[in-house]
This record gives sequence, structure tokens and C-alpha cells, in this order.
Amino acid sequence: MRIHIPNSAFLGNIDPFIRGFDPSSPEALEITANDKWTSVHPVALSMIAALGLAVKPDRIRCQRFEARSVHYFVRMGLLKMLNISSDMVIQEHEPAGRFIPLTQIRASAELTRFITEMIPLLHLEPEQAKTLGYIVSELVRNVLEHAEAPSGAVLCAQYYKKSNSIRIGIADTGCGIKATITRAHRAGTDLEAIRLALMPGITGTTPKEGGTEQNAGAGLFFIKSIASVNRDFFIIYSGSGFYKLLKKSPARSRRLKADPFADRHSAGADMPSWKGTVVGVDITLDQTEEFSLLLDAIRDTYSSAVRERRKERYKRPRFT
Repeated sequence: MRIHIPNSAFLGNIDPFIRGFDPSSPEALEITANDKWTSVHPVALSMIAALGLAVKPDRIRCQRFEARSVHYFVRMGLLKMLNISSDMVIQEHEPAGRFIPLTQIRASAELTRFITEMIPLLHLEPEQAKTLGYIVSELVRNVLEHAEAPSGAVLCAQYYKKSNSIRIGIADTGCGIKATITRAHRAGTDLEAIRLALMPGITGTTPKEGGTEQNAGAGLFFIKSIASVNRDFFIIYSGSGFYKLLKKSPARSRRLKADPFADRHSAGADMPSWKGTVVGVDITLDQTEEFSLLLDAIRDTYSSAVRERRKERYKRPRFT
């Protein structure tokens, strides 16, 4: 495999970065980068780290990064996660409230720790921060329970003070969305499977619309909806399918749409095949009325789902 880090790869211009990925020879990984400077979204780091975890450390080749860029890669934990040595010594400051370095999550305890560290980055009221944290935990829980990813999920996040926003990247190298969705629904292509996965109430655990008490099939829909009401970017990439929610102009309605293809978006069905799933999202944390109302609605939905899960967990068998 080969992947190149350009000088800029954020969600708005992530397409060339993804199209430049070469998935051939999956037993090895070659990482190259722009020789002047690089500035990338956390999702790009999560993708590179997830690829690196899927191969043996001695099969990773990485060019020497430009000095200004390597500081960021060291601080975000990319070189450490890939067992790449660096002679750079940096003074590490407390990351709380600013970023979460690359984190590999393979168990619920690791997920709980990540969400706990994520809350200070959100700069929201406690209940709103908890709601966003819960959505991210649902996305990762889907990886742990359904993606069959040996390395689990790889996440990182960063807060940007100037725009008062958080950027989050999640990647895994599991079986991918099409494999999980088609356990219960019909999807001929990776892009069709992504479309279904983004619709509320669709889950690979059951053909029943609305999902189950344990899996409502709404995590991706909610995170896409949050980006939509805030006019932010959101991407999902799996297999050869790619979907990107585009920013809306202020004049456009913020009404939510169940069908992701009804939103302003770009999509492709011919991307280099990614074994697993990648999710990236930007979330502006300004306290708009629409944002607050949506978080309230999501909190109510998830509170109900949690109550049902607990009820199911502690339900005792009855014998007649």
C-alpha cells in the first residue's frame, strides 16, 4: 500500500488525498509526504495509523518528514503508533481542551477513556457535550461489535479555537459497510450501502425498519445531521464508495433529510478500495438554536434507547 500526505488535506479538499491512496500490496505500507509542509485533518492521521496497524512494523517505510510537519505528527502520536523512530525532541504540553492524539480502541474501557478526554474539547454545556460524546461512542461501538476489525478503531480529534470547532477522524480496517449492511438489506455497491447506512433506522443487525432496542441505526444519521444544521463537512468512505456532505449556504433550509442524497453532497463509487470504514466530521460549536434543539432531540432519542438496552440486559428469563 502507498499513501501520500499532501500539503493540505481537510474535509473540503480530502478527495485528492483519498484518490492518491494505493491499496495494492496490502502486506506493506509506504508513507510519503509533501516535502515543504503538511497540514491535515485528524481523519487523514486516523487513516494512516489504521493502515500501519494492519501491517508488520518492519514492512512500513516512511520518508523523513519536513521539520515543521514532523512536530505535528509526533505530537499527535502518529510516529509512535507506527513504531517509527524520530530524533525530534518536543516539549509536550497538556493536551486537554485542545486535542486528543491518535488512540487505538479495541475495548469499551478504551472507548470510555477517549470520550472522557473528548468532553473538554467540545466547549459546550455538560448535557450537550455528553450527547455528542455518546454519538461518537455509538460509532466506535459499531466498529467493535460489527466491523470485525482486528486492530479495532483508530481515532483522534482536535479543537480549533479560531473557528470554535472540533474536527474528528475515525478509521478501521474491518469488513466495511457493505458487508455489514447486506446482512439485512440489499445493496449492490459500496456507495448504495453507504446511502443506506446514513438513513435513520437502517442497521445491518435487522431488516426491520427502525432497528432494534439495542441498535437503532441512527448514529451516522445523527452525526451527519449535526454537520448539516451547522453547515459543516462530513465524509464517509468504505470500499470504493465515498460520500461527502457539502456546506450549505446561509440561505438554504436547515431542514433534515432522511435520504443523504437529498442533501447537498458529492459522492463517488470508484475510489481506491478501503478495507473498512472511515468517518470524518467538522462540528462548529456555536450555540445556535437549531444546534441546541437537535442535540436535545438526539439526547431524548438516545435516553430512550439506553433505557431499552438496560431493560433488555437485566430482563430475567421466565419459565412456564
